[in-house]
Amino acid sequence: MTAEHTAAPHPPRQPAPHPPRQSAPHPPRQPAPGGPNGPYAMAPAPDMRPRAVAKRLLMPVAVLGSVAAAFAYVGSVDPNEPGHYPTCPLLALTGILCPGCGGLRSAHAFITGDFLTALGANAAAVVGFVVFAVGWVAWTVASARGRAWRLSPSSAQLWTIGAVLAVFSVVRNLPFGAWLAP
Repeated sequence: MTAEHTAAPHPPRQPAPHPPRQSAPHPPRQPAPGGPNGPYAMAPAPDMRPRAVAKRLLMPVAVLGSVAAAFAYVGSVDPNEPGHYPTCPLLALTGILCPGCGGLRSAHAFITGDFLTALGANAAAVVGFVVFAVGWVAWTVASARGRAWRLSPSSAQLWTIGAVLAVFSVVRNLPFGAWLAP
């Protein structure tokens, strides 16, 4: 007997049955260069239903409400009248104006529409009010569109802001910078 006669014959191969194909409503997405998290990856579309948009706007609206309440209080209780607010501890102990000195008077003047007085009380605070307003609008628009918005200044930008505030503090305490003092 030969090897051919001893081996059991193999049954013929039959193709496995495939489930019926369902047509996809959209063509499949092509992979993004660099993988699914690459630089050109497509983010899923945000949920634009009114309830989802309202949920995303909850934090920006809460922050605006808090800031508006604080400004309303400062606008109604004049910091120029003594006894309503505590004095600056640095000013009380040393007689040196800090970068925040005059900030409440500036906010009061700003909220009542006297912008020149607001600048005279604390110009840095007025710049801060405007920067906050621009940042809040950008945050709110990004939140409404379902995009993440994060304020992440570089260390060089933070050092620059600190240096500008330090120079502002020094200059407003010198005789020629008295126009920056409240």
